[in-house]
Order: sequence, then C-alpha cells, then structure tokens
Amino acid sequence: MPDVFADLVGQDDAVDTLRRAAASAAAVLRAAHLPAPSATADPDDDLAALAEADEGAAAGGTATAVDPGAGMTHAWIFTGPPGSGRSVAARAFAAALQCVHGTGCGVCPGCHTTLAGTHADVRLVAPEGLSIGVGEMRALVLRAASTPSGGRWQVVIIEDADRLTEAAGNALLKAVEEPPPRTVFLLCAPSTHPEDVSVTIRSRCRVVPLRQPSAVAVADVLVRRDGIAPDVAQWAAAAAQGHVGRARRLARDPEARQRRDAVLAVPRRLTGVGTALDAASALIEAAEAEAAASVAESDAAERAALQTALGAGGTGRGAAGATRGSAGQLKDLEKRQKSRATRAQRDALDRALVDLAGFYRDALTSALRAPVAPVHTDTATLAEAGGQKWAPEGALRRLEAVLECRAAIEANVKPRIAVEAMMLSLWRG
Repeated sequence: MPDVFADLVGQDDAVDTLRRAAASAAAVLRAAHLPAPSATADPDDDLAALAEADEGAAAGGTATAVDPGAGMTHAWIFTGPPGSGRSVAARAFAAALQCVHGTGCGVCPGCHTTLAGTHADVRLVAPEGLSIGVGEMRALVLRAASTPSGGRWQVVIIEDADRLTEAAGNALLKAVEEPPPRTVFLLCAPSTHPEDVSVTIRSRCRVVPLRQPSAVAVADVLVRRDGIAPDVAQWAAAAAQGHVGRARRLARDPEARQRRDAVLAVPRRLTGVGTALDAASALIEAAEAEAAASVAESDAAERAALQTALGAGGTGRGAAGATRGSAGQLKDLEKRQKSRATRAQRDALDRALVDLAGFYRDALTSALRAPVAPVHTDTATLAEAGGQKWAPEGALRRLEAVLECRAAIEANVKPRIAVEAMMLSLWRG
C-alpha cells in the first residue's frame, strides 16, 4: 500500500529526511507519555520498531534508541522550483506527523484525513489573491496556539509563503520565535532568498530543498498513478519541464494542449510591429479566458452560498431587513474573487511564458549544437531552423526577453505592457 510520500516524485533525499523527522516526532510523543492509539497499530510497523529499540537500549541491549527531538523541529521551509512538489511534501509530512503509527502509512485515519484536507489539527493557507494578509495570518496563529484535539500535533501549512505581506510575515515570526507546544509550521517557498522568506524567519526554520524531478520520473508517475499511455506521458513530462501538475494537465486536457500549440506558434507570427502587438493581445486574452473559466464555477458557488446565508429568497418576518445589510459583505466577496482571478490570470500567463522560453531554449541548444534533448519535441524542427537563422546570440537574447517578461510581471508590471515589450524584443531579436 503506498505511503503518504508516494506522490513526491524524484525527491529521495527529502523523503528520507522527513521520514526520520516523523519517527523522531513519534518518539517525542512517547517520551512525553502522551496517549498513542496503539490498538490499531501493526506490530511490524516502524513505530513498533522504534519502541523495541528504545526498550532494548534501556535494558542494555544493542539496539539504538531514537533520541526524542533529534531531527524534529517546530518550523520547516520546503524550497524548490515550480512543480518540484513543495506543497505535496508539506502535506505528506503533515500526514506523517498525524499518522497513528508515526510513519505516514497512508491508510490510517490520521493520514487519510490529512491528505483529504479534513483533519481538525491541520490548517492550510493557500493565497487566493496576490498576497497573504496580516489579518488572515493573525487568525491562523491564534488558532494554531490551541491544544491538538487528536493528541498529536497542531500543523500549519503555508503554501506560497513568499507571498506573505511584511505585516503578515511579522505576525508569523512572533509565532515561530515562541512556538506553542506541539505546533509545527510548514512553509513552502521557491527559495530562502530574502525576497522570498525573511532572514529572521529563515534562521528559525529547518530547510528541506527539493529539486526539479527528471522527465523520466514524472513520466513514470503519470503512467503508474494516472494510467496515462507511456508515449503520451513521456511527451508531457518533457514538455512540462519537470512540473508534475503541468505534465498531468497536458496529458489529460485537450484544451491545455491547444493553448500550448498557440503559444509555440508565436515565433512564426512575428513578422512586424503589428503582428507582434497582435500576438501580445492574443496571449493576454487567452490567459484571461483560461483564468475566467477556472474560477467561474467557484465564484458562482461562493456568491450563491453567501446570498443564502444572508437570507436571499426568504419570505419570513425580518427577511427584507436581513438582506439590506448584505451589500458590504457581497462587495468584500467580489473584491476577493477579483484578486483570485488576477492571480489565476498571471498563473496562466506564466505557464504560457514557460512554454515559450522552452522553445527559445531549444533554439539556443540547437545553435550551439549542444548534446541535450529538446524540451518541445513536436517543434524541434522549427526551433532548429530558428537557431540556424538567429545564431546563438540571437536565440539567447530572445530567451532572455521571455525571462525578463516573467520577472517584470512578478514585480507587478501590468501584464499587457510586459508582454508587448517582450513581443517587440522577440521580433527585433
């Protein structure tokens, strides 16, 4: 039976670190004489082995005891490139901490509810908009200070911790500096650079670096877990450049493949200033349409639920008065939804830019005659022709233009302005 770390692709070193920490966390609970639900434990599992090791050491035997607290700490940072599995690693580690066996077996109630997002002692913060505000962080820290209801650990997972506002980061820092008993903070960020995570928070956390998984590892998990044909899985893994989620989307979603084809057709369309601006408009509009489609269903459901909660459609006494005060709450909801749509649009645009960067990377490696496989095998001929026409310097300038566009959008430059500037740079070379 697969354990909680089965979906963490190509991260053997990180998995080994997290397994040891989970075992150490179980030893901490035993050392504190906390109740453990051993009635359901398998006598052959790792926690039972740990207990036997402790007993053997206490009796003067040759077994090695697990030092309570060794390898376990109250705050962790998972770093790595997009698609490396930062949030997957954090969720898996949270499940291992809540596992009744202390090993992350994947089948016990602690593992199952954590991975399903329903565990009472595991709280997840995922930014819907462009940032995580101080109000949300203060409320989370306050709730995290409570005693674990299940008797094990209170776990807080913060996805995209690099989007914390300065005030939110300060609120988190206070909790990390003086952590509540048996509370664990798991942060996910691209790196430990001060622009992503403050130096003071970083200094109080243990870092688990994740690497970009190989195309072979990604293809293997698509075949094994999702039942995708091997040839399709290999193509999608290469095209996604090690991003597991994007590879799955390309392999299973025809519309995602059509959007990718449209992006990779851009280099052929850049024949003048007019076509460059038209290509920029098409790219922006496609990102907007994809973002609108991705949030439309959830937006409608949230609005309907709020209106129902505020008494919409009611006919009883006081129904009219209840709805009169709902305008402010509906406005707040619309503001949050607009922020989420903006984030979805930027994410969709970034995926397109990654695909475009892959094309110019293929052109550059072709111009240099580098012995590496192309990212986009279906446009390898076109990329080779571009590399011969532009030479290495021209291909490199175009690749840099795409990367500069991504950086500009991340720095809150208006996407249309950044993309138009990129398209003109691609046309001029």
